[in-house]
Amino acid sequence: MGWIVLGVIVVITIWAIAIYNGLVVLRNRFKNAFAQIDVQLKRRYDLIPNLVETAKGYIKHERETLEAVIKARNAAQSAAQAAAASPGNPAAMQSLGQAEGVLTGLLGKMFALAEAYPDLKANQNMLSLQEELASTENKVAFSRQAFNDAVMQYNTKRESFPDSIFAGMFNFGPAELLAATESAEERKPPKVSFS
Repeated sequence: MGWIVLGVIVVITIWAIAIYNGLVVLRNRFKNAFAQIDVQLKRRYDLIPNLVETAKGYIKHERETLEAVIKARNAAQSAAQAAAASPGNPAAMQSLGQAEGVLTGLLGKMFALAEAYPDLKANQNMLSLQEELASTENKVAFSRQAFNDAVMQYNTKRESFPDSIFAGMFNFGPAELLAATESAEERKPPKVSFS
């Protein structure tokens, strides 16, 4: 009888350790996924001053836009640092999403202005930087998807029974998804007219 009780205790202990370790693995997976986003965001933030400097010589009348881009870049960079310190933290993820949305909108405005300056539009350095930024934006999107997938897997495990018991006991809090940075206006489908 004593061996049976001991056997049950050993099985329950192994089962509890497996649940705990599974939660740790998933938490580390989403933190690593955020680190990949962080790498791409840093690359993006490093490209923006070069873009602004290149554009500055051509778009002298649009100084406010260029300054707004740099200000938004700095705010997004600060939000990214806060999010990197605590990946999955709801407040940090929301701040990062909002800051990235503002930056993306201002970059779009800057590129729209650049269209009005043929010399800038044809500048090889500007074209190269725009291409690099577009490539980085794609990498950010793929990294964001991987992060959100990892967060979803982690949250699903921590909310499932009996894992939810251990998640609560060992302080495995929920992780927040990193929302897309497009504004509601950018999400609208384009209007096509053939008239």
